[in-house]
Amino acid sequence: MEYSPLLGPVVALVAWSLVMLFWMAFARGRAFRGMGKGFKIAPGARGGDLDGKVAPQLQWPSHNYNHLMEQPTIFYAIVFALILMDFDAAINVYLAWGYVALRIAHSIVQATVNIVPLRFALFFLASLCLLSLTVHVGLRLWH
Repeated sequence: MEYSPLLGPVVALVAWSLVMLFWMAFARGRAFRGMGKGFKIAPGARGGDLDGKVAPQLQWPSHNYNHLMEQPTIFYAIVFALILMDFDAAINVYLAWGYVALRIAHSIVQATVNIVPLRFALFFLASLCLLSLTVHVGLRLWH
């Protein structure tokens, strides 16, 4: 069976999201250890409740993991639309891989140095890739 080359970027972004999940868990573990043994987690508490209570760097991987659960859901939807339309033209494969590479770069920046203008530039470029993929689907549907 032959698979669409567009599945590669989908699997890569899912795998990267799992890497960030473990990075987040490791950082949260460090945060909890830093709060001492007397620290209690309130019922219904969320990870965001740690903001302002632990070093900001320990929350950056968590913030990024949340970001990977947001806009990339649109990426998955549009890529699966392309696959279902059998529209895995080279430009779409390049745009999909570009989106994934830019999101990975965004994650690394956010989870390490967290320079907002750089993060924004990476997010903007990734969003242009996503917009281009969406326009391609729209044009294909229109014609």
